[in-house]
Amino acid sequence: MVYNHSFEIVSDNRPTFTDVTAQVEKFVNELNIDNALVTVYSQHTTCSLLIQEQSDDVDYYGEQFLLQDMVNGMSKIFPTCTTHGAYLHPGPKHIDIAKRERNEDAWWSYNTDAHLRSVLLGRSVCIPVEKSQLILGEFGVIYFADFDQVRARTRTVRVSVVV
Repeated sequence: MVYNHSFEIVSDNRPTFTDVTAQVEKFVNELNIDNALVTVYSQHTTCSLLIQEQSDDVDYYGEQFLLQDMVNGMSKIFPTCTTHGAYLHPGPKHIDIAKRERNEDAWWSYNTDAHLRSVLLGRSVCIPVEKSQLILGEFGVIYFADFDQVRARTRTVRVSVVV
């Protein structure tokens, strides 16, 4: 049996991490299952799912130090796209298509760093369920990470449970 569920979150115009653990646990609990595998997935190509511990300290924006440390480290690998030409993508053809077919402002496409960070971290996590509990470890939290910094967006989190 496969059970699917989705819910929406709103990200900001900076790297945003949303704890989605409670929503995933709620869905699993409603299924009243003993053992299963849960996959939490992002269909968005600038987003990732990750399991990390909850860090108690936060920065000025309310972002946990551990998650901000990760963004800082990834910025050394894939610097934030701040100007046209920082990366090969987006090229003129992509910008033209985005304007014509999706009515997007050109600067919305300057998020190559977000795409690359998402590829590096992956867009899903798989979590075992034993005795109706997500096996996340003592401090594990499921985070939906949105690395796109060009605008705030509504994002969809997808959950599949295989029994």
